Amino acid sequence: MAQGDEMIQGFRDLVERNIEQARTSYGYYLDTVADALRVWSSSPSFDSRFKDVQELAMQFAKQNGESAFAMGKDLAAAKDLPQMVTLQNRYAQVQMETYARQAQELGRAMAAAAQSFAPRKPSGATEAAGKKH
Repeated sequence: MAQGDEMIQGFRDLVERNIEQARTSYGYYLDTVADALRVWSSSPSFDSRFKDVQELAMQFAKQNGESAFAMGKDLAAAKDLPQMVTLQNRYAQVQMETYARQAQELGRAMAAAAQSFAPRKPSGATEAAGKKH
């Protein structure tokens, strides 16, 4: 195998690994989004309380789609193989960080929305429980 062929194969291997890492991260992100939307859509009474979660999930989906299109445009404009490798590595790293941040933000938004469903203790309930001892 010629040196150029080995380089091309090495590049393909690198791209495949990066894509697989990004796919795994994206899978985690999609699982989080799916869980959020499943909870939101399971009851009509959740509509107003989980609206922010749904809007956040849609915002993230749009951002991620735009990022993928920008990556495609950058790759198409790449002048050579090293530039393509640099672009791919940077994109994979940024996207994994982005998915992690977005999952955390969705988790916080879900927790805030879910807290509105927690039963509130009457103000005298804590005092009465303490007097029983």
